[in-house]
Amino acid sequence: MDHFSKSLDSFFKNKFIRYGLPFILLVVGGSFGLREFSQIRYDYRKVKFISPEELKKQGIEMKPRGSVTIETEYKKLLEQVNLEEYENKRIPRPPGFED
Repeated sequence: MDHFSKSLDSFFKNKFIRYGLPFILLVVGGSFGLREFSQIRYDYRKVKFISPEELKKQGIEMKPRGSVTIETEYKKLLEQVNLEEYENKRIPRPPGFED
């Protein structure tokens, strides 16, 4: 019995058994665990594409493709805001922070 406990102690004092084996098990086990978690994402994803005809039946009207662009939105914003009359106004500073 004494010989068995000594050999077991020397077995667990080995650096690979103490540090390397748990690290390898963590890396390999972690990869399998992550694979399972990421697979759940794809198994339960419910993506349905709705055709424009079905949207019209539900009362949703879509704009034609290409009618909304960055340029058209920029022109709309320029019509709303007059940049020529813009004036930068300084807000009053709190007491004790004067220039």
